[in-house]
Amino acid sequence: MVIAVRGLTKVFKDFWGRPKAKAVDDVNFEVRRGEVFGLLGPNGSGKSTTVKLLLGLLYPTKGHIEVFGHSPRHVATKSRIGYLPEESYLYRYLDSRETLDFFGSLFSLSNAERRNRAEQLLEMVGLTQTHTRTVGEFSKGMQRRIGLAQALINDPDLVILDEPTAGLDPIGCREVKDLILALARRGKTVLLSSHLLADVEDVCDRVVIYYGGKIQAMGTLRELLATPDAIRITTPRLSRETMQKVLELIRADAAEDKIKVDNPTQNLESYFLGVVERAKRSALETSGASSGSRVAAYLRGEADAQPATNKILERLTLPPAGQQGQAEPAEPPVTETVDEAKLRALTRPAEPTPAGPRPAAAPEPAPPADLSKANEKLSSLLGKPK
Repeated sequence: MVIAVRGLTKVFKDFWGRPKAKAVDDVNFEVRRGEVFGLLGPNGSGKSTTVKLLLGLLYPTKGHIEVFGHSPRHVATKSRIGYLPEESYLYRYLDSRETLDFFGSLFSLSNAERRNRAEQLLEMVGLTQTHTRTVGEFSKGMQRRIGLAQALINDPDLVILDEPTAGLDPIGCREVKDLILALARRGKTVLLSSHLLADVEDVCDRVVIYYGGKIQAMGTLRELLATPDAIRITTPRLSRETMQKVLELIRADAAEDKIKVDNPTQNLESYFLGVVERAKRSALETSGASSGSRVAAYLRGEADAQPATNKILERLTLPPAGQQGQAEPAEPPVTETVDEAKLRALTRPAEPTPAGPRPAAAPEPAPPADLSKANEKLSSLLGKPK
């Protein structure tokens, strides 16, 4: 179990300590490993508050939260979490590579590993052509892309995404959804908070629906969306005669107004992506964010995540082919010896130092000078009697 929430309640209070708003009210749910779990609800229903409670950014008024078996405020647990907030707060004067390098250093990644992951992530989110521009010059959609990259720089086990597709074009939305599915296939857990139902329907295994701080519905999408009193049959194109026979059989058991026959259609997103893909194949250039590459290799857990230069160094450091199966002779154990004479000399008490010669006596002070003559001269000058 990755996340366990029991009786979670959060009440915001005013300056005088009086209850002002109950954002989350007695919420209970669990999230399992490798699951894509969705938090749905209208604006102000408690989704973002729940996310902040799971991250330890807010303290619950009542209830219990566990993340990887620990409190959300457990420091070691936070290193296993990647978080994309609803608004990306990034340093506007850093470029994309410097941004990823900074966040990678927070997780104590080596310089080589930070550079390797940054290159893969920038290619994945389609920002390789904009690496010389500072983040402050990015559009909102490009900031969401670099924000998603920084949330994955530590290869987290739990990824929390708060409105990840906000501000993205349809290409970016499709790539984010593909990334979420790839992370789930690798055993990562994804918590997705969104009010865009189409995005959630494409990727989530289970969802909860919030309203007024309470969970109004929870379950798998198949359970929640199934219509048990209707059946849909999809077939290849049939001849008119075969269609008439099928309809006659169906009309024998169902009313005419309950039967609907139409042609299946693709959704607008699929059509849009097809148009863009054809434009890409015609080699049209763009100065903005481009379509990203496939998911970064280290996020897929593949062996090819290691750069080629490291592989060459590994081959150079391997022993010759004839010696690979031979075991290296064990080095003799090193025994430390103690110099007893030095030890006795160090532990011997110090001898008292002989008294030196006495310091010379201080010279006697000189006798005071005779000032009578000086007084006589001064009196004669001033015309005073002696």
